Amino acid sequence: MARDQGNRGRRDREEAPEFADRLVAINRVSKTVKGGKRFGFAALVVVGDQKGRVGFGKGKAKEVPEAIRKATEQAKRQMIRVPLREGRTLHHDMEGRHGAGKVVMRAAPQGTGIIAGGPMRAVFEMLGIQDVVAKSIGSQNPYNMIRATIDGLQKEGSPRMVAQRRGKKVADILKKDDAPSKAPAEEAAVEA
Repeated sequence: MARDQGNRGRRDREEAPEFADRLVAINRVSKTVKGGKRFGFAALVVVGDQKGRVGFGKGKAKEVPEAIRKATEQAKRQMIRVPLREGRTLHHDMEGRHGAGKVVMRAAPQGTGIIAGGPMRAVFEMLGIQDVVAKSIGSQNPYNMIRATIDGLQKEGSPRMVAQRRGKKVADILKKDDAPSKAPAEEAAVEA
């Protein structure tokens, strides 16, 4: 029995490196009581496997390490999967909103890198995106920025998902996207 528990502990330690985590914000909060003030800490953490899964969590505790631990556990519980194009960027441009926070995310060519501000950058790095251009409009609050980014990422669809929803083949979906870009060039050639 004891040996089994030891193995479970080892498995947990082996699984831990699977996820990377990034501390985004830490706030000191105080509560005024009869004898003075009691201080606590609130932590905001983003967790991801850098292969298309990401989640965020917040935790509150009297000590910073405990708040971070709680936030990390919550983030692991509520992870989402995001389809990536070529494992490096988004399939299409999108917007995300949460409260007064609004973010715009655009797919980028290879070599662009992550062009995004603080909390959004953390989400993209944990997700495993290498090329993206993003802009935060409105709220600068890291909680709202991360929620807006996650909201936008949840809206993303891959060509496979679109094809399945429409009852078509992936090739048909991709062909239609390429066709308009070729048409104007062909028209110009006919006119000349």
